[in-house]
Amino acid sequence: MAQVFRAVAVALLLAGLSACSQAPIQLAQMGSFHVGGREVLLTGKPVKEVLFAPGGVPAKVDPNGVYQVEQMYVQYFIPKDPRGSMPLLLWHGGGLSGVTYETTPDGREGWLNYFVKKGWPTYNSDAVERGRSGWAMYPEIFKTEPVFLTKENPFERFRIGQGAGSYNKDPSKMRPMPGSQFPTEGYDNFTKQVVPRWTSTDEPTIAAYTELVDKVCPCVVVVHSQAGLFGVRVAQARPDKVKALVLVEPAAVGNIADAPKLQKVPVLAIYGDYIEQDARWPTIRGNGIKFYDALKSAGGSADVIDLPKAGLKGNSHMIMMDKNSDQVAALIQDWLQKKGLYK
Repeated sequence: MAQVFRAVAVALLLAGLSACSQAPIQLAQMGSFHVGGREVLLTGKPVKEVLFAPGGVPAKVDPNGVYQVEQMYVQYFIPKDPRGSMPLLLWHGGGLSGVTYETTPDGREGWLNYFVKKGWPTYNSDAVERGRSGWAMYPEIFKTEPVFLTKENPFERFRIGQGAGSYNKDPSKMRPMPGSQFPTEGYDNFTKQVVPRWTSTDEPTIAAYTELVDKVCPCVVVVHSQAGLFGVRVAQARPDKVKALVLVEPAAVGNIADAPKLQKVPVLAIYGDYIEQDARWPTIRGNGIKFYDALKSAGGSADVIDLPKAGLKGNSHMIMMDKNSDQVAALIQDWLQKKGLYK
């Protein structure tokens, strides 16, 4: 009987190990720091009494003084045996934070883990006013109020669902795009990542990203959505330090007339599925194509991957969260290797 018990226990243990059979991440170093930011002096504000804890004693809080604002949080992971020839920087999209790249909504490993396991020293950021970077008072410092998204908004706008009215709290009643790769069973987890965003912080965000590039690069920069413009602007300002730029469904890429500033920076642009069915994305992608064409006409390098044409169908705007996210990461890895950036 004891032998049978041990056999069952071993079988259960092996089953558990099999379920967690992914190779471990071996790091030489990990840590974090902040970059960017400035000091702001506020005056003329009334002193307040604040009760910080129920049953406590109120304290006077004087809001007049110097504030530290517009800094950016960065976390880094240095593999034990690096194979990427330089750091890889991950920049997230609007209303999100570095969590975008950490774990997918259905619990799989994200692109952060993928590229670290491939041997890339990887830096993951929370942009200015997001996540652990913190935000500042408005309108005293940030000149606009934050934008908050309803739970329905990303489902209907990020090409996960079939437009207005396609979201439902009950997953069985959701109407995702036919063949969608987004893990709708994890949609609640995704919306827990969504944070307020401002529309007036682009310049301090670009300044912080530029400081990050000055600190850790030469490097590869991978950006998503809103960060498309940030990546282009920083690469144009630091073409000697940004050795490759990967644009994952960039929401904007800047002025076509400025495209030649990226002559020395190879660009890869990736677009998902259902674009032709969307009200906004045909124009967004079209503007991107004009930019890449102008870059190539100026002697630069720009490759465009439309995932459906590459055989990967069903991708939403949140490509790094879709069920085939590792396959897309492999395309990026292959492109970087062909550019001579991987040992």
